[in-house]
Amino acid sequence: MAACCLASSVVWLAGATAARGPTGVAAAVDRATVRVLQLNLCDSGIAPCFTGRSVSAAAAVIRADRPDVVTLNEVCREDVSELKRALSGTDPNALVASAFRAVTDRPTNGPFRCRNGQQYGNGILALLASSAASGYGTYGGVYPTQDLRDPEERVWVCIHAPRAFYACSTHAASTSTTIALAQCRYFLAEAVPIMRAHGSDDPLILGADLNLRSDDSPDPQSCLPAGYHRVDDGARQDVVTSPGLTVRSRALIDMHGTTDHPGLLVDLAGPR
Repeated sequence: MAACCLASSVVWLAGATAARGPTGVAAAVDRATVRVLQLNLCDSGIAPCFTGRSVSAAAAVIRADRPDVVTLNEVCREDVSELKRALSGTDPNALVASAFRAVTDRPTNGPFRCRNGQQYGNGILALLASSAASGYGTYGGVYPTQDLRDPEERVWVCIHAPRAFYACSTHAASTSTTIALAQCRYFLAEAVPIMRAHGSDDPLILGADLNLRSDDSPDPQSCLPAGYHRVDDGARQDVVTSPGLTVRSRALIDMHGTTDHPGLLVDLAGPR
């Protein structure tokens, strides 16, 4: 696919205010520590794994484990707002940046909806600090490869804090590992370079439900460019980093039956 056509699938979504305060992700990158929490909350109200309690459980995890970045799959738009309030409470001196990208509903070509009528998709939250003082922006896009049997057209969304990081969230196709692999490869090999051409060469953090198991074929490692690192939950969720960030530790968080995925909590180390 030509570069001009690729660029059309990478959309600048919004600008935002400058960050404030001495803590948060930008400062964490500077001091070589970033904590990432990946969550699939199954909150559409449609899937069998819906309980109606996963967002409250996620808020409790955020308050207890104090992540710098939270990546969210299978959430309604207002879930992101609720969890943003929880993350804000962990550091009153930092700004919480947030972004949401709705899955596209193929039959209507509009946003896919949760049972409660809200838009459904992926979200991301990040604590920002003084080294991101020029403000942040968000990017997002729809994958060019989709499973035409599935009404959900899968998407990705990112926050960019200049001179600090890109933090991204995606949920790849659940109906076909071949398509999930193509979406993962597209994001890392094509969408990310386009974002960086518009922004800067800051390191990338991706929290995702890639729907690719490390004990199966294809596996998530096969979609990573050279120099990238990843850690998974033993099933379908991953945290992926570009060169310049590496995995220091990984823990699984019990969500107590409120969703069908554990939380994946990862501490990253940056350049020293």
